[in-house]
Amino acid sequence: MGVQEHFDSGLGHIPEDRQRRGLVLEFSIAENIAIHDYRSKPDSRFGWLSPSRLIETARRLIQEFDVRGGGPRTRAGGLSGGNQQRINIAIGLLARPSVLLLDEPSVGLDPRQRARLWEFVVALAAERGTTVIFSTHDIQEAERYGGRLLVLADGESLFDGPAAALREAVRREAPEAADRDFETAFVAYLHHRGH
Repeated sequence: MGVQEHFDSGLGHIPEDRQRRGLVLEFSIAENIAIHDYRSKPDSRFGWLSPSRLIETARRLIQEFDVRGGGPRTRAGGLSGGNQQRINIAIGLLARPSVLLLDEPSVGLDPRQRARLWEFVVALAAERGTTVIFSTHDIQEAERYGGRLLVLADGESLFDGPAAALREAVRREAPEAADRDFETAFVAYLHHRGH
């Protein structure tokens, strides 16, 4: 199955590197949407793009995803990292996927942008019913936003379950670090597990 077939089957993907794999920074917001939406009505008909409809779609997405600092003709490279990520997510949701894969969604965002991003993703899952699967190296982010956590290290599955159960597993297997912050305790847990 190819990439387009995956998207057509209800899978959306947001790449980690929004500036190299997600967006073309020299293109406008509307042009970035066109790259991903060129086969969909009403923006496209018989392979021809409708510039006015793309601008309309861009306006709708800018409003729906609370993108600040620009309009449909704004260059994607002129947006803040958080707003670039919102456009990236909006593009990933154009086909209204039932499952959305987010690869390191908060990398490179400042704490305020990170909080806005997660507010948005949590609301997206609640309001649209989209299943969100995300990968992260930030254990506190995983604990805070993941309903079910899968911990992988060097290709080995170390844990699968809710965040509270992970905390308990860390306490049980690395008791010497149990009173430390969770990230430090988690690193001790990984060490105890041979990683």
